[in-house]
Amino acid sequence: MDMVKVFISQYGYFAILLLLAFGIIGLPIPDETLMLFVGYLVSIHVLNFILSVLFSFVGSVAGMTISYLIGKNIGFAVIEKYGKWIGLTSKRFEKVRSWTAKYGAWAVFLAYFIPGVRHAAGYVFGITKMRFRKYVLFCCISAAIWSVLFVSIGYYVGEKLS
Repeated sequence: MDMVKVFISQYGYFAILLLLAFGIIGLPIPDETLMLFVGYLVSIHVLNFILSVLFSFVGSVAGMTISYLIGKNIGFAVIEKYGKWIGLTSKRFEKVRSWTAKYGAWAVFLAYFIPGVRHAAGYVFGITKMRFRKYVLFCCISAAIWSVLFVSIGYYVGEKLS
């Protein structure tokens, strides 16, 4: 987390955007912890609340969009070639495809709030070729709520600690 502090102190809001985008794509960056820390920085007046939420939102949507596009463009070929090694047979993939067709929009929304699932969701919805507009709409709604929620929690906890 010390590296994250240094990165944010050097690059500010842009660091938040990058860290969230890379974290959602799959790099080992603890998104929730990062957002709580950003909220704490807001509480001690290092960062601005609105800008923190805005850059968090953009970083989250960017990460989800990039993972969707990767899944849509190369994901199915990777699943066909290597899926059997991780237990993803064509029969299981069809279950995933039908599940996303049935619950897709709500699944995008709910996946955003489950650590680990959020990181895989973009790839899955890209591979299953969910309509991009629908995907982005629910990503934006989820990212907005998620960003406000976690920055706010970090802010209020920081206020209590100060």
